Amino acid sequence: MASMESLISMVNRIQRACTLLGDYGGDNVNALPTLWESLPSVAVVGGQSSGKSSVLESIVGRDFLPRGSGIVTRRPLVLQLHKTKSGVEEYAEFLHLPKIKFTDFAKVRNEIQDETDKITGNSKQISPVPIHLSIYSPNVVNLTLIDLPGLTKVAVEGQPESIVQDIESMVRSYVEKPNSIILAITPANQDIATSDAIKLAREVDPTGERTFGVLTKLDLMDKGTNALDVLEGRAYRLQHPWVGIVNRSQADINRSVDMIAARRKEREYFAKSPDYSHLASRMGSEYLAKLLSKHLESVIRARIPGIMSLISRSIDELEGEMNHLGRPVAIDAGAQLYTILELCRAFDRVFKEHLEGGRPGGDQIYVVFDNQLPAALRKLPFDRYLSLQNVRRVVSEADGYQPHLIAPEQGYRCLIDGALNYFRGPAEASVDAVHIILKGLVRKSIGETQELRRFPTLQAEILAAANEALDRFREDGRKTTLRLVEMESSYLTVDFFRRLPQEVDKGGNPAASTADRYGEGHFRRIGSNVYAYVGMVSEGLRNSIPKAVVHCQAKALAQLLDEDPALMERRQQCAKRLELYKSARDEID
Repeated sequence: MASMESLISMVNRIQRACTLLGDYGGDNVNALPTLWESLPSVAVVGGQSSGKSSVLESIVGRDFLPRGSGIVTRRPLVLQLHKTKSGVEEYAEFLHLPKIKFTDFAKVRNEIQDETDKITGNSKQISPVPIHLSIYSPNVVNLTLIDLPGLTKVAVEGQPESIVQDIESMVRSYVEKPNSIILAITPANQDIATSDAIKLAREVDPTGERTFGVLTKLDLMDKGTNALDVLEGRAYRLQHPWVGIVNRSQADINRSVDMIAARRKEREYFAKSPDYSHLASRMGSEYLAKLLSKHLESVIRARIPGIMSLISRSIDELEGEMNHLGRPVAIDAGAQLYTILELCRAFDRVFKEHLEGGRPGGDQIYVVFDNQLPAALRKLPFDRYLSLQNVRRVVSEADGYQPHLIAPEQGYRCLIDGALNYFRGPAEASVDAVHIILKGLVRKSIGETQELRRFPTLQAEILAAANEALDRFREDGRKTTLRLVEMESSYLTVDFFRRLPQEVDKGGNPAASTADRYGEGHFRRIGSNVYAYVGMVSEGLRNSIPKAVVHCQAKALAQLLDEDPALMERRQQCAKRLELYKSARDEID
């Protein structure tokens, strides 16, 4: 018995580890069947109101499942039973609440209901997402049971028309697996020929090798009738014996009769029944639990070679993928790549500290933006460019043979375009200054990276690669900053110029303005307006040029060494699954 318990307990531990890792179905790192799928478990199948919940509670010896009319089980419940030493307090744990022990099983029922409602809402919808529950008790046998939604023939109010097919598809996905043991629940007061559970079991397990038949509600059959034809295998023969169950009555449930007393009452029923007393030793929930546990142990023994083969193949595949992804052991090409990436990340950390704070260097870039760029903008020769003579010349050339009638729009545009060209020099100078600073920070960071000091060749390669990238980023920065200047030329701020005619007429004497249109005062006002507009543009470029430079140069190099987060996550998942499979192999060994 100890051997059987340790075997099933081992499988329970492996299944729990699979569950924690998420290795029980869905998207997998490799294409092999999951370890969870290769391990046997018991799927509980039956129609609605067939007594499934009562059978499970009888096996556990606890009242912990939600009750009600219609469809109550709306998500699969993966129930792992762990036998503990006598005298140890019973408790339950949910996978989604791993650090909380439930000793009040009424709260277990509420949690199952609440967790179901989180996915399905308060409707009568179903969901294939399982709830995982472990129960630790001296009154159970080591076993994994999966409670599935009850099969139905019609959709009730609040359910989609597809509910019948949806439930059957979900149940079928569990019972059609060759490692699944089917616990087919049928009420004794129903014709076995119409049993939904037996019908489905026959389709997926035509030989009956994986099916255990359970008859519930034997005490509710009409007087003068019995279920001996079924229990003795004459009505429908299975490879394994049928087991009869007497569940608690509704009156017992209302009186909160505990499951231990219910088990005793069930034993007395079969012992004293004139119809079933000769089968009493093979009836009842306690016998069913032991029968399932014993069969599960034999299945596990038979499956161990196949499980070991799956584990070995999985380990080989995962190690191959880990080699491809790179591991922190410098013994092969993949591991060497990983080591190089780690060294590059170490350099990257030092470089970011220089750039973003913690080490000196990044402040030099701030000096470029705060001192050098504003000083260069102030030194631009706009006074000379917007002199009276030059303004008159540019406006006259823009007018051509037809002098302007009101405001010299073409003259304004030509003057502004010419003035904006002066901004190209400070913009390019800022890019070049930051480029020189970044190159110096790269050299300094390589020298300060402790991990790189043993690898002079790698230092040279990183320096060359970083400088090559910086040259590329400088070109990007130059193009972007010059594009900012060109954008100012491409579209002038209209609101600024809409105010100009009003300013001309403020004197209240339009005739005087007309007379002055070609005089010295007129051209001085044009120069003053252009100067004001260029000043506004200068203020904008003073803020936007640093942003463009940082985006194209400083941040670009910092992001160059960032590894793809999806690749990092994939490596972590591979490592976890590899550890799981090796642990499972060690358990079986």
